[in-house]
Amino acid sequence: MSGVPAALTERPSAARAVAVLALVAVGALIPLLGPRVALDGTGEAAAPGVWGIALLRTVLFAALCVPAGELFVAGLARGVPGAPREAPRSWAPYAAAAGFVAALSLASVVATGNLVPRSPSDIDIGGLYETRDGKLALLEVNAFAAVGLCALSRRPATQVWPLAAIAVAEALRAHPATEQGPLLGSGLTLVHLVCASLWVGGLLHVLRTLRHWRTTEAGAVLPGAGAVLSGAGAALLGLYARVAAVLLAAVTATGAWSTLRRMPPDTVVEQLTATAYGRALLAKVLLVAVVAVLALAARVRLGRARDPLGACAPARAEVAVLGVVVAVSALLTALPVPIRW
Repeated sequence: MSGVPAALTERPSAARAVAVLALVAVGALIPLLGPRVALDGTGEAAAPGVWGIALLRTVLFAALCVPAGELFVAGLARGVPGAPREAPRSWAPYAAAAGFVAALSLASVVATGNLVPRSPSDIDIGGLYETRDGKLALLEVNAFAAVGLCALSRRPATQVWPLAAIAVAEALRAHPATEQGPLLGSGLTLVHLVCASLWVGGLLHVLRTLRHWRTTEAGAVLPGAGAVLSGAGAALLGLYARVAAVLLAAVTATGAWSTLRRMPPDTVVEQLTATAYGRALLAKVLLVAVVAVLALAARVRLGRARDPLGACAPARAEVAVLGVVVAVSALLTALPVPIRW
């Protein structure tokens, strides 16, 4: 690289940094501005603090995806012949810290009767143990703390248990006991959330792993080592793509079933444009369709390109759009439940 001007080598890195910052800004604006746009003209009233709650749930969902994806991809990598043992530095401790703060903030809202606390004196910590939502909120706080401790331990695979507890708590929280068929709804949400977390977090960690292996390849000194690492990277991406197709099918099926439970078939079309929940859901469906196209493009490029790792280009776009999907999903949890006409 000595013959290449430094400006040319730094420009792509600078462009990537700007793109990442832009995506983070978009992800933050969706939960902040989304409620206002979704509720406009519907006649529905937003819950107190809906913007903050949507942003906190975005952080919570992202914090769930990151460690789940790392564990998932670590398992896939063990099945790839010739794959290096080296892995990129784990983001799980940072994700757990962010998730802990988000879960603690959401618990403070529950402790004030689902109102935004104006001072610490408004928060009734003891009251959390007296309600179902309070107990679930405390469970998530403790589970994120456990995720962080497990991630820093010698056995990071133990993160799977507190992560499972978070997924179960979220599934139960989304379907109160007063709802018709709460157990079925919680089951659908649990499968939807687990599959989505593995899909989003898995793709992010696959891309990080491939980049780490490319760095290893660049420093390889053994003859043929670079070719072996490239082959391992392509095999990992192909293995993830096959599993991701199943995850996408599960996410689509459970999402459609959950929608029909909340919106009777003869009202779906109207509620998609007339209610805040329906508008956000429509935006999520369109974004998932874009993700599916990008995933297909990556799969086609993986099979045709001379350098199979060239499939990373559409995969990077896919993970960016998935980040927006996570923000929209968080927004859905903060909007009024659709009306069953």
